[in-house]
Amino acid sequence: MTQIRKQQDKFPIIRAVESTPLTTTSDKGAPPASVTPQLRPPASPAALRPRHWGLALSFLLMVLMPTTTALWYLQTRAADQYASRVGFSVRKEGSSPAIDLLGGLSGVSSGRATDSDILYEFIQSQEMVQRVDARLNLRRLFSKPARDPLFAFDPTGSIEDLRDYWQRMVKVSYDAGTGLIDIRVTAFDPRDARTIAREIFSQSSRMINHLSAIARDDATRYAKKDLDVAAARLKAIRQKITAFRSRFRILDPKADIRGQMGLLNTLHQQMAEALIQQDMLRQTTRANDPRIAEARRRIGVIQRRITAERKKFGLGPTRTTPADSTRRGDGYSVLLSRYEGLSVERDFAERAYLSARTAFDSARAEAQRQSRYLAAYVEPTLAQTAEYPRRGLILSLLAGFLFLIWSILSLVAYSIKDRR
Repeated sequence: MTQIRKQQDKFPIIRAVESTPLTTTSDKGAPPASVTPQLRPPASPAALRPRHWGLALSFLLMVLMPTTTALWYLQTRAADQYASRVGFSVRKEGSSPAIDLLGGLSGVSSGRATDSDILYEFIQSQEMVQRVDARLNLRRLFSKPARDPLFAFDPTGSIEDLRDYWQRMVKVSYDAGTGLIDIRVTAFDPRDARTIAREIFSQSSRMINHLSAIARDDATRYAKKDLDVAAARLKAIRQKITAFRSRFRILDPKADIRGQMGLLNTLHQQMAEALIQQDMLRQTTRANDPRIAEARRRIGVIQRRITAERKKFGLGPTRTTPADSTRRGDGYSVLLSRYEGLSVERDFAERAYLSARTAFDSARAEAQRQSRYLAAYVEPTLAQTAEYPRRGLILSLLAGFLFLIWSILSLVAYSIKDRR
């Protein structure tokens, strides 16, 4: 009985129904009288509770106050920023390879970085920031609005801070398919933005010129090396020929041999004349005629001279004075052999030098024809109206994120409370 009462207390509707007296039909066939049960309301009237005030306070602190503060800062403290745009591409003189006519397959299949890729990374690098800062004093230009510490640069920052701020103010867009580079530079003064854009273009041109010089050096390096080797070889062989001529005191062994051969032919002719004269004397005079003895002496002298001249050509052992031995060496055959070897080396060295010189001139001309340069299709612009900061966009994004965070935290808090 006690348990039934507890259940009635727990469920007031059941208790109200049980407490209502039942009606009975007095007359047969008469309808029963209508019964209206007395039910308690299912819930008490809504009223503000402390958790509702806490939720409203959290919305005020997390959403309304930050959004209002951001609105006040953007409208009163944030400085206007002006944008200057410049667009350019890297152009290359000279004919393109034949494979490029097939749809640029060489650029797709090659894993090497192009000049535009290098320039894209260079514009965002710390070296570019240092070069522009050295010429324009970026710290002064980016820290002009003293009342705007959020968007302005702190002039006491390091070069790494300046590089990070540079990436905020300078946006680079690069299309790898066309090689076009678009740069948007923002600053607190339109003339400063245009000046920075011009300096970026100037420094990029210097970088491309540097890359072009490196490419020319690479293209002519091996040809220049071959040319230097050929020139050194030709110089060395010419020095050997000069030393040979100085040692043996012969300017041209071939010319000297031609002279010696002429002398030998003359001696043979004189020998023939002397023999004829001797035979004629023997036929017309007595055997003891002194003219016959003189003819014999003349023939002997000519014969000895012919023998000596023939020995100079290496046809026998040389018996000459030390000075003549120093001058003639082992004979004309040896001298001529040495000189012929030096002449062959000189001719080969001269041909190699001419070939290397031609290759070097061709490589240098080709490298000069394939020089690189920047072609600007959009000159640095001068802004008339401020485009940044985009106050409406910043405010809406901030309010949306704050509201999202507040909603998530509120749901998490209520889910924790319901589980208790």
